[in-house]
Amino acid sequence: MQGERNEKKYEYLYHIADAKFRAYGSTMEEAFENAAMAMFNVMVNTSKIEAKELRKIEITSPDIKMLLAEWLSELLYLFEVDGIVFCEFRMERIEKTGEGFSLTGKAWGEPIDLSRHMFDTQVKAVTLHELEVQEKEDGGFWVQVVVDT
Repeated sequence: MQGERNEKKYEYLYHIADAKFRAYGSTMEEAFENAAMAMFNVMVNTSKIEAKELRKIEITSPDIKMLLAEWLSELLYLFEVDGIVFCEFRMERIEKTGEGFSLTGKAWGEPIDLSRHMFDTQVKAVTLHELEVQEKEDGGFWVQVVVDT
């Protein structure tokens, strides 16, 4: 039946010291959204977070891999500086520009509440190690990220 592709959104991969994951999407935008969800689920169970506050994010970068790293790094920055933990992500667009790539996305979450949010692993930074952005042969996209924990 058409439209019943039950593909996983992301998976965690083995890495000796840090957290490594691969996120999937039928579009590049969806793969970036799922990468953000995977990164936040390394730290906390996002199903316990309410989408109360919105942050809009606009980024430009010279290449698509750096755009992914900067998207995740910006979310991590907002988590650390604003004290907001995210649970929902929507990428409005990723497009090629004359200088590289740009994205416009949104993230929803709520202020950190240690009485409700049980943190597991601390993500310190998004690394460039084994960073990948690929189009699948059968359609769709996958991205791979290693975060420093």
